[in-house]
Amino acid sequence: MDARAASLVAALTDRRLTLAVAESLTGGLVSATLVGVPGASAVLRGAVVAYATPLKADLLGVDRDLLDARGAVDPDVARQMADGVRVRLGADVGLATTGVAGPTEQDGHPPGTVHVAVSSADRVAVRSLVLDGDRAQVRAATVDAVLTLAQEVLGVRSGERSG
Repeated sequence: MDARAASLVAALTDRRLTLAVAESLTGGLVSATLVGVPGASAVLRGAVVAYATPLKADLLGVDRDLLDARGAVDPDVARQMADGVRVRLGADVGLATTGVAGPTEQDGHPPGTVHVAVSSADRVAVRSLVLDGDRAQVRAATVDAVLTLAQEVLGVRSGERSG
Protein backbone atom coordinates (compact mmCIF):
# COMPACT_ATOMS: atom_id res chain seq x y z
CA MET A 1 0.00 0.00 0.00
CA ASP A 2 1.25 3.46 -0.92
CA ALA A 3 1.94 5.59 2.19
CA ARG A 4 1.01 8.87 0.49
CA ALA A 5 -2.27 7.45 -0.74
CA ALA A 6 -3.00 6.02 2.71
CA SER A 7 -2.35 9.39 4.38
CA LEU A 8 -4.52 11.17 1.84
CA VAL A 9 -7.40 8.69 2.23
CA ALA A 10 -7.13 8.97 6.03
CA ALA A 11 -7.15 12.77 5.94
CA LEU A 12 -10.11 12.89 3.56
CA THR A 13 -11.98 10.38 5.72
CA ASP A 14 -11.28 12.35 8.90
CA ARG A 15 -12.49 15.56 7.24
CA ARG A 16 -15.49 13.88 5.59
CA LEU A 17 -14.33 15.00 2.16
CA THR A 18 -14.69 13.18 -1.13
CA LEU A 19 -12.28 12.83 -4.03
CA ALA A 20 -12.49 12.45 -7.81
CA VAL A 21 -9.62 11.81 -10.23
CA ALA A 22 -9.05 12.81 -13.87
CA GLU A 23 -6.17 10.99 -15.54
CA SER A 24 -4.47 11.11 -18.89
CA LEU A 25 -0.88 9.85 -19.04
CA THR A 26 -1.29 7.82 -15.84
CA GLY A 27 -4.14 5.83 -17.41
CA GLY A 28 -5.83 4.89 -14.13
CA LEU A 29 -2.70 4.45 -12.03
CA VAL A 30 -3.67 7.24 -9.60
CA SER A 31 -7.07 5.66 -9.06
CA ALA A 32 -5.59 2.19 -8.67
CA THR A 33 -3.11 3.52 -6.10
CA LEU A 34 -5.91 5.10 -4.09
CA VAL A 35 -8.13 2.01 -4.35
CA GLY A 36 -5.24 -0.02 -2.95
CA VAL A 37 -5.88 1.68 0.40
CA PRO A 38 -8.43 -0.06 2.64
CA GLY A 39 -11.31 2.34 3.21
CA ALA A 40 -10.82 4.27 -0.02
CA SER A 41 -14.45 3.67 -0.91
CA ALA A 42 -15.42 6.13 1.83
CA VAL A 43 -13.81 9.00 -0.08
CA LEU A 44 -13.25 8.11 -3.75
CA ARG A 45 -16.30 9.10 -5.82
CA GLY A 46 -14.82 7.94 -9.11
CA ALA A 47 -12.34 8.57 -11.85
CA VAL A 48 -12.20 9.49 -15.52
CA VAL A 49 -9.38 8.30 -17.75
CA ALA A 50 -9.52 10.82 -20.59
CA TYR A 51 -6.57 9.59 -22.62
CA ALA A 52 -7.74 11.00 -25.96
CA THR A 53 -7.62 14.79 -26.15
CA PRO A 54 -11.27 15.28 -27.26
CA LEU A 55 -12.47 13.39 -24.17
CA LYS A 56 -10.89 16.03 -21.95
CA ALA A 57 -13.44 18.47 -23.37
CA ASP A 58 -16.34 16.02 -23.70
CA LEU A 59 -16.11 14.40 -20.27
CA LEU A 60 -14.29 16.95 -18.13
CA GLY A 61 -15.31 20.28 -19.63
CA VAL A 62 -11.83 21.41 -20.64
CA ASP A 63 -12.10 24.40 -22.97
CA ARG A 64 -11.86 23.24 -26.60
CA ASP A 65 -10.16 26.47 -27.67
CA LEU A 66 -7.47 25.89 -25.04
CA LEU A 67 -6.94 22.32 -26.27
CA ASP A 68 -6.78 23.51 -29.89
CA ALA A 69 -4.34 26.30 -29.07
CA ARG A 70 -2.00 24.52 -26.66
CA GLY A 71 -2.76 20.80 -26.83
CA ALA A 72 -3.42 18.53 -23.88
CA VAL A 73 0.01 18.91 -22.27
CA ASP A 74 -0.51 22.21 -20.53
CA PRO A 75 -0.85 23.45 -16.93
CA ASP A 76 -4.18 25.16 -17.65
CA VAL A 77 -5.52 21.89 -19.08
CA ALA A 78 -4.51 20.13 -15.85
CA ARG A 79 -6.27 22.85 -13.84
CA GLN A 80 -9.45 22.52 -15.88
CA MET A 81 -9.34 18.71 -15.67
CA ALA A 82 -9.13 18.86 -11.86
CA ASP A 83 -11.96 21.40 -11.66
CA GLY A 84 -14.05 19.47 -14.17
CA VAL A 85 -13.77 16.09 -12.49
CA ARG A 86 -14.46 17.60 -9.07
CA VAL A 87 -17.63 19.30 -10.28
CA ARG A 88 -18.89 16.59 -12.63
CA LEU A 89 -18.39 13.76 -10.14
CA GLY A 90 -19.70 15.79 -7.20
CA ALA A 91 -16.53 15.59 -5.11
CA ASP A 92 -14.91 18.01 -2.68
CA VAL A 93 -11.43 17.55 -4.16
CA GLY A 94 -10.34 16.84 -7.74
CA LEU A 95 -6.96 15.51 -8.88
CA ALA A 96 -5.67 15.59 -12.45
CA THR A 97 -2.68 14.37 -14.44
CA THR A 98 -1.68 15.24 -17.99
CA GLY A 99 1.62 15.02 -19.82
CA VAL A 100 3.90 12.86 -21.91
CA ALA A 101 5.02 9.49 -20.58
CA GLY A 102 6.96 8.67 -23.73
CA PRO A 103 8.73 7.19 -25.47
CA THR A 104 8.06 9.89 -28.09
CA GLU A 105 7.10 13.54 -27.82
CA GLN A 106 3.51 14.79 -27.98
CA ASP A 107 2.44 18.19 -29.31
CA GLY A 108 6.09 19.27 -29.31
CA HIS A 109 6.63 18.32 -25.65
CA PRO A 110 9.36 15.83 -24.77
CA PRO A 111 8.74 12.72 -22.68
CA GLY A 112 8.68 13.53 -18.99
CA THR A 113 6.78 16.81 -19.41
CA VAL A 114 4.00 16.54 -16.82
CA HIS A 115 1.37 18.77 -15.23
CA VAL A 116 -0.61 17.76 -12.14
CA ALA A 117 -3.40 19.68 -10.46
CA VAL A 118 -5.53 19.60 -7.32
CA SER A 119 -8.83 21.45 -7.10
CA SER A 120 -11.00 22.19 -4.09
CA ALA A 121 -13.87 24.65 -3.65
CA ASP A 122 -11.48 27.39 -2.53
CA ARG A 123 -8.14 26.57 -4.16
CA VAL A 124 -6.55 25.16 -7.28
CA ALA A 125 -2.88 24.22 -7.31
CA VAL A 126 -0.93 23.17 -10.38
CA ARG A 127 2.60 21.80 -10.53
CA SER A 128 4.59 21.44 -13.74
CA LEU A 129 7.43 18.94 -13.84
CA VAL A 130 10.10 17.56 -16.13
CA LEU A 131 10.64 13.95 -15.06
CA ASP A 132 13.44 11.56 -15.97
CA GLY A 133 13.04 7.90 -16.70
CA ASP A 134 11.26 5.50 -18.97
CA ARG A 135 7.51 5.39 -19.52
CA ALA A 136 6.77 3.40 -16.36
CA GLN A 137 9.02 5.63 -14.23
CA VAL A 138 7.41 8.82 -15.54
CA ARG A 139 3.92 7.46 -14.84
CA ALA A 140 4.89 6.34 -11.31
CA ALA A 141 6.56 9.69 -10.57
CA THR A 142 3.44 11.48 -11.80
CA VAL A 143 1.27 9.52 -9.36
CA ASP A 144 3.66 10.47 -6.57
CA ALA A 145 3.61 14.12 -7.67
CA VAL A 146 -0.19 14.46 -7.72
CA LEU A 147 -0.56 12.70 -4.35
CA THR A 148 2.15 14.94 -2.88
CA LEU A 149 0.44 18.05 -4.23
CA ALA A 150 -2.88 16.88 -2.78
CA GLN A 151 -1.25 16.41 0.62
CA GLU A 152 0.23 19.91 0.42
CA VAL A 153 -3.08 21.50 -0.57
CA LEU A 154 -4.86 19.71 2.28
CA GLY A 155 -2.05 20.24 4.79
CA VAL A 156 -1.38 16.53 5.34
CA ARG A 157 2.02 14.95 5.98
CA SER A 158 2.75 11.45 4.71
CA GLY A 159 2.24 8.81 7.35
CA GLU A 160 0.10 11.04 9.55
CA ARG A 161 -3.61 11.25 10.02
CA SER A 162 -5.19 14.67 9.94
CA GLY A 163 -7.29 16.05 12.78
